[in-house]
Order: sequence, then C-alpha cells, then structure tokens
Amino acid sequence: MARGTNRRRFLQGVSLAGAGFWVAGREARVFSDSPNGKLRIACIGVGGKGGSDTDQAGNYGDIVALCDIDDKRLAAKAEKFPKAKTFNDYRKLLDEMHAQIDAVVVSTPDHTHAPAAVRAMRLGKHVYCQKPLTHTVAEARLMRDTARQYKVATQMGNQGTADKGFRRGVEIIRSGAIGPVREVHVWTNRPFKYWKQAPDIVARPTETPPVPEYVHWDLFLGTAPARPYHPVYHPHNWRGWWDFGTGSLGDMACHTTNLPFMALRLGYPTRVSATSGEINQETYPAWATITYEFPARGDLPPVKLTWYEGARNGERNLPPAELLLGETPSSSGALLIGERGAMFSPNDYGAEQKLLPAKQFEGYRPPEPTLARMEGNPDDNQKGEWARAILGGPPAMSNFDYAAVLTETMLLGNAAVRLGKALDYDAEKVQVTNVPEAAGPINPPYRKGWEI
Repeated sequence: MARGTNRRRFLQGVSLAGAGFWVAGREARVFSDSPNGKLRIACIGVGGKGGSDTDQAGNYGDIVALCDIDDKRLAAKAEKFPKAKTFNDYRKLLDEMHAQIDAVVVSTPDHTHAPAAVRAMRLGKHVYCQKPLTHTVAEARLMRDTARQYKVATQMGNQGTADKGFRRGVEIIRSGAIGPVREVHVWTNRPFKYWKQAPDIVARPTETPPVPEYVHWDLFLGTAPARPYHPVYHPHNWRGWWDFGTGSLGDMACHTTNLPFMALRLGYPTRVSATSGEINQETYPAWATITYEFPARGDLPPVKLTWYEGARNGERNLPPAELLLGETPSSSGALLIGERGAMFSPNDYGAEQKLLPAKQFEGYRPPEPTLARMEGNPDDNQKGEWARAILGGPPAMSNFDYAAVLTETMLLGNAAVRLGKALDYDAEKVQVTNVPEAAGPINPPYRKGWEI
C-alpha cells in the first residue's frame, strides 16, 4: 500500500472526536522549512522493532535520517529509504541534522532510550519512543519533565493503546460495570523462548570474541559501563541484562498493565514489594512476583496490583487459578476484580476482555464510546496519532505525561526485585524513603562522556 494511501486511510478512520483531531492545511504551514511541506523524521535504532517503527513512521512523513550501531541493519533499512542520511551515533545525527528534522523515533535498547530522546527534545524535536520509555525510574521523570518544558508532541510505543478494543475496555471499567476495583493481577509469558537470563545465564561470558566489523560496540554500550563485546548481548538478548534491558517487567508491563493502569487512573504507588528467584548482578532472575500498592484517587479506592513473571520450580508463575472463575488462564493477561464482577483480558495489549462471571454479564452492552477509535493496524495508527498531535491535534494517548508515570511505576518493581526489600515511595521527591540504597538502581551513574 502506498504511503499516501496509508496516511489517508488513518485520517479517514478516526471517529468520535476525530473531526477536531486534524486541522486541514496545517501540515504545510508547520513544516514550511521542509521542501515538500512534510514532517521530517529521523529514526534512531532501525533493526528489530525499530524496523517496523521506521516503516510506519514513513507513512506519515519523510524519513530523512537513519541511525543504528549495526551496519547490516542500517544498510538494510537504507535500501528502503535511499534518500535518508545514515549514522551510527545518534549524537552526531542530532548535532548535524537538528535543523533538518522535525521529529525523532527512538527504538534502541532500553538503556539508550532516555539519552537519545532527551537530547532530541532539548532540540525541540517531537519524539516517539519505544516502550519501556526508559531504563531507570529517574529517567522516566526526566522524560516527562523535558517533554513539558519543550512543549513537544510525544508518544510511547505501547501500541495496544491505539487498539479500539483497548479503548473499549477502558470505557467499560470507567463506567463502573464491575464496580469499584481494589485488586488487579497481571502476568506475562516472558522471558522463556524470547531471550536468555537467569537461570540460563547468571554471569558475564569469559570469552572475548572479536567485535564484528559491522557492530560499533562502544556506541551500543552508550551510557552503560564498559564491557567486552559478546554476541550474548546483541542483538535482542540485551533485554535480560541489568545494564541494558529491563527484563520481563520492563519489556511487557507497559503493554499488559496498561489497561488497568489507564482505566483505574492509578498514578504513582506508595509501596512496592517483591519476591523472586535468586538475584545475581548481571541478569534478571528466573521469576518474580511484584506487588504495587496504590492509594485512593478521589472517589476511587486503593488498589493492590500484583505482577507475575517467569517460572519457579518448573511451573509458570501465575495468579491463583480460582481467581479466573473457571476461565482458562491465558499465556499473558490481566484480571481486574471489582465489587460487582471482574474483567479478564487474555491478551498482551488489553484489546480483548471478558466480564465475569459470564452468566451475570449475559447481554451486557458496553457504554457509548468516549475515546476516539481508529480502524486498521494499531501499531501503525499509534504513529499516526503522534503525527496528528505534532500537527496541532490533541495529545497522543500514550504521551509522556501518561507513559512516564506508567514506566516509572513499573520500574520501581525492578528496584524492589534487585534489592529484595519493600520500598516506600515518595513520588513528589522521586525518592524511596525507607531504603537508602535504592538510590542506586533508581538513578545509576552514566559512563563518562554519555551523561544526559
């Protein structure tokens, strides 16, 4: 499908509040410096998920720059966008081309999300950043504050947010269909076949193979402490390492907790505790159960949210089966338990829901829509929603004001896992008040020369 056709389909597919989301003729005025009046986009990280992010961003503007530390991945994407300039170092890209770009897509490993995105926002660039928004708690707050300061349009890549099924689920919960919710359970099918961490890997490899000529290893490390190259890190498997990734929680909670987090307007927790498999200093543990305690929000009661990941003693770490009221547990999902029923979402992205007990909700009709709907691929539509915000429409639904709070909250769970202690959290100060050593994982130092 031609890019112009894809863009028109998105604009035509927005319903409900859509009439006010797009201002006709605004594009050429906003981007008058662009030769063709189109949004000029630079993409940082173009392999893996960054590959599809780049392609989809290209449906809503011109891809004018590509950046990746892997020359093979960079060359492959440059074949599709031959007019784009190519870089290995995002700092060089932003330094040299900041006057020629309007927006930046960041789809790098987790530890370089904030360094690249904050640098771009400080140059006044609109930013789409993959989930999790950041690698650390402190970075999440910095991302939110920077977006506010520079008044840029933002979106985090938890694409389920753009799914019409997800938005229906939010509306159902907010309508009070299952009554006040005080208990939530969320589980994931990560890591397993997706990447290696403990118990398979608990220490750095001792061998030091040569760095492939197409990999710029120092640029991959970025803010992380220096270590020798090994293929166990790049590509993809960085997710399971403390220094580079955020484990199962960071990889999937921005998807799977998104429905309860948004529907219940959870905000920041006051206490986070965890139990887990054996902790090592290199990789995430084999399993973890993390509990978040959220205070009352206006008329909404306090909520306890429990997250489950990995496997213990050869069995999947899942919530008690009886909570699902006879439903077959999905490989990942969320369960919201209210005073008058429950919602079971057997889906990574919150796009599907079942109200329980099923007999009680026979004939149930969802409330009238209050959130905009978009037809088509949610992943593509999420880029379109961001582009629309850049052009003067309302903020994208997973803008950094929302996404940073979700990310900050989830990453507190990793801090609780690593320290093995319950953390009392003062969100106003971005500080754990009862465990002084929590300052380390919440705001670790950057490698010299890579400070934000």
